[in-house]
Amino acid sequence: MCIEHARRSAAGFTLFELVLLIVVFAIALAGILLVINTTVAASADPMLRKQAMAAAESMMEEILLQPYAVVGTAPATKDQTTRATFNDVRDYSGFATTGIYKINDSSAPITGLGNYNIAVTVTPNSVLGSVTDALLVKVTVTGPRIPYVLEGYKLNIP
Repeated sequence: MCIEHARRSAAGFTLFELVLLIVVFAIALAGILLVINTTVAASADPMLRKQAMAAAESMMEEILLQPYAVVGTAPATKDQTTRATFNDVRDYSGFATTGIYKINDSSAPITGLGNYNIAVTVTPNSVLGSVTDALLVKVTVTGPRIPYVLEGYKLNIP
């Protein structure tokens, strides 16, 4: 009898035990996949932020290299098709694009940057209380899950 009892207990799992084991493994696997999915989704964020930052810095540099003084009249429309004609800082106020473009190419956005948008505002501002001839330039880049804002000043120092 002792041998028969040993054989029965070593025979394996019952159906209930197998179902319970499968449920426990399924819950554990779902938890692990959720963590992996969250980690993978978040790992792309630094790259997206860096692309948005690079686009904003490039636009800010382009704007701040323009003269402070008004040169001629501003274009009636302020989009990618007239961007190459901007010749002073104020011309960029109200400029907006859907996609990131090269300065003189309005045919198609730069590869990989079509989902980003740029908006620029230029407003008069005083800096440090004594400089009254200053413009606050604000470049906002929005993209996939990333808003990025960069501010800079253009001063009129004789």
